[in-house]
Amino acid sequence: MSRPQLLDLWQQLHRKAAPDGIRRERMIPFLAYRMQENTYGGLSASTGSELRRIARSLERSPAPLKPVLRPRIKPGTRLLREWRGETHEVVVTSSGYEYRSASYASLSEIARQITGTRWSGPAFFGLNGTKSPRLTP
Repeated sequence: MSRPQLLDLWQQLHRKAAPDGIRRERMIPFLAYRMQENTYGGLSASTGSELRRIARSLERSPAPLKPVLRPRIKPGTRLLREWRGETHEVVVTSSGYEYRSASYASLSEIARQITGTRWSGPAFFGLNGTKSPRLTP
């Protein structure tokens, strides 16, 4: 498409004029994304919320920091952890976690339940990219 055609398409898809001076090469990916968004739907509410959280954390600190990204685990995922010879299974639900037929809001609560000490739940279950320390009973 020519640049004038792309500008018309932008107006149709975004219901406003394209930014002044935007190059044709920059318009194409934005238009393609908007077309896909209209066809398949936009970001999920949880993804939008996570992006806003990251943006707020970046606004708070003027120094360029690496934002902390939380792992997202789909409901139905089973987390297994062996502790002192016993295998513990946690099921991720849409509202939190289930362990031994009880609901929990965080993995840290479950890790404390299992170990009797304060643990980072994501660290205990190996979700933060580092291996949990090997402790002997």
